[in-house]
Amino acid sequence: MDRAVNKGGHDMNKLLLGASALALTAGTALAQDMAFDRIASFPVTENLPEGTDSATETSPEIVAATADGMTLVYTDSPLGAVGFVDIADPAAPAGLGAMMLVGGEPTSVAIAGGFALVGVNTSESFTQPSGHLIAVTIDGMSEAARCPLPGQPDSVAVAPDLSFLAVAIENERDEDLGNGRVGQMPGGSVWMVDLTPDGLPDCGTARTADITGLAEVAPEDPEPEYVDINAEGEVVVTLQENNHIVVLSSAGEVLSHFSAGSVTLEGVDTAEEGALTFDDTLEDVVREPDAVTWIDDTHFATANEGDMDGGSRGWTIFSQDGEVVYESGLSFEYAVAEIGHYPEARSGNKGVEPESVTFAEYGGVPMLFVGSERGSVVGVYDVTDPAAPVLTQLLPSGVGPEGYATLPERGLLVSANEADLIEDGGARAHLMVFEMQDGAPSYPHLTSAGLTEDGRPVGWGALGALTTANGLLYAANDSFYGMQPSIFEIDVSETPARITAVTRITRNGAPAQLLDIEGIAADGEGGFWLASEGRSDRLIPHALYHVDGEGEIQDYVPLPEDLLDVEIRFGMEGVTLVDGTLYAILQREWQDDAENTVKLLAYDLETEEWSAAAYPKAAPEGPGWIGLSEVVAHGGHLYFIERDNQIGQAARRKVITRVALEGLRTAPLGGSAPLLEVEEVRDLIPDLASTGGYVVDKPEGLTFLEGEMWLVTDNDGVDDSSGETLLLNLGAP
Repeated sequence: MDRAVNKGGHDMNKLLLGASALALTAGTALAQDMAFDRIASFPVTENLPEGTDSATETSPEIVAATADGMTLVYTDSPLGAVGFVDIADPAAPAGLGAMMLVGGEPTSVAIAGGFALVGVNTSESFTQPSGHLIAVTIDGMSEAARCPLPGQPDSVAVAPDLSFLAVAIENERDEDLGNGRVGQMPGGSVWMVDLTPDGLPDCGTARTADITGLAEVAPEDPEPEYVDINAEGEVVVTLQENNHIVVLSSAGEVLSHFSAGSVTLEGVDTAEEGALTFDDTLEDVVREPDAVTWIDDTHFATANEGDMDGGSRGWTIFSQDGEVVYESGLSFEYAVAEIGHYPEARSGNKGVEPESVTFAEYGGVPMLFVGSERGSVVGVYDVTDPAAPVLTQLLPSGVGPEGYATLPERGLLVSANEADLIEDGGARAHLMVFEMQDGAPSYPHLTSAGLTEDGRPVGWGALGALTTANGLLYAANDSFYGMQPSIFEIDVSETPARITAVTRITRNGAPAQLLDIEGIAADGEGGFWLASEGRSDRLIPHALYHVDGEGEIQDYVPLPEDLLDVEIRFGMEGVTLVDGTLYAILQREWQDDAENTVKLLAYDLETEEWSAAAYPKAAPEGPGWIGLSEVVAHGGHLYFIERDNQIGQAARRKVITRVALEGLRTAPLGGSAPLLEVEEVRDLIPDLASTGGYVVDKPEGLTFLEGEMWLVTDNDGVDDSSGETLLLNLGAP
């Protein structure tokens, strides 16, 4: 019954310059007239059982929706629970609680009738895998049926006609054994069971499909990863570590199987050196697909995450006999880089790491959703022609998109984002709700689409500084890109705003290292002053730098020694130029500052003398600290960003304040610094929540263009971050 073996061989990826830019600007009628916008986010900590420590790890990995689209059900493996969320009002999801499981962890969920069908892993060890399938009543959150499984379950899928269910019995390997490679016994399989008209599994109809002996890598240990079922009852299953794909009948008969093949990628960033350089080549990278979804009865798409030997940084459409109908190559990774979501810290591994993929038809348009686990973004593709998909938009998914619920009848899409960053002080795990609406999408706020450097896309991120010159915005990145300090020219007359030029900062013609640019101010002559936050313990100086229009450093003003004698790690965060004086702010108290005060430094360019005033900041309302992130002069005032370092629901203070320049006094360093009179101008928390996501922690750049305030947030280089950069026009102060 083997109709096609090893048909998915080698594909050469050709770079099509500007292709991703075209997709985001022209695209289809859908991209122009309708788009998904995020309308809500739900932190799954809201479903923690009463009495549970709020610091308990949670992770919504797989999510499904009831037939009426009013209730979400998700698996939470770390908690050992199945969670329920009411989305009758999709803009205000409400937690319904969680059903705790005893003696097992949920791995996947699908819905049939009034039941959530959950795969539960009960394995004692890698060599003694076990599990069961349970049917949970959605109304009562109670177990209604249970079937034993022949091993450790991973993915669960229900046939479109609700006639049967399939489970990938992965029997995953021990990654600490034998260099983490397959095969490791016992081998996995695909388990199937018929469903009753009510949606309950009929355990007596269970059958197991033997898929050993098919793959070339470890035929004895298929280790199936993901399953999906088409309208004809055919089951597609990925064998990720084996780089193989199998298609089964509903009876478990092998209809076809083939290698997932490999690609050669030209123009890849493979070095984690603190720069975005898409100039390497990867030869014969095996795809090693994770998630798979049918897009019709003869074609399916794979997300090529990779594992042991590869990961091709993209996704593929296959016919069910193994023909490669479409290969994304690097186009998806490039599009992600252009909106600032490229994870530089993963360059040496699998880049944006596409892990998840799902399909649904919205308004008559067949749509594919591809999730970048490390870029924390979801690509939306029109696959009307499976051989020529069109990228219509990119959605900000939250950290680590893993699973999706598609609700076409309500125009909704839900992403489940598995990363809970509580140990790193980051965002908690969320479900994100998107709604299809009229008009252009509201995200991204900024893109470099259409701009290339040496024929490669211009990636960017970690924007911590903002200024204005000649009707344009200019932003600079911080030390996350320490080998590539840059100034980005931004045209805000378009939506999204567009990076139209990039200037690399150099010292004697070479990339300027030992910089952590946190402030930028136009000098009025085509150049800029930069404030670099130092770390003396890492030999990074606290200093102001003057660069010309080409980015070459022309002058260097270090902080004076008597000030450095009282330094702590948190240094300069902003700089502005007023009548020959540079004003710079320190983020936090230094050793000689009174509690809850920070220094506003002044440097007279003519006399080369330093002085300071004291800015009184708010005391923290909870955990963490409060500091300053920006200073900018406008209309007789100095404006500041004052913020805490908290994120999401924990955020308490993110504000814009100002101080009148008239009467502003500073005193020589070492003396008593005059206390500034500070006026609060704007609470930023509503602005930071305006995209439907959680409140990000780092509004760091502020400037004025034609009398209106512009704000930019720092996305930390997409490292333990959602990757979102908000560029907001806040209007007049």
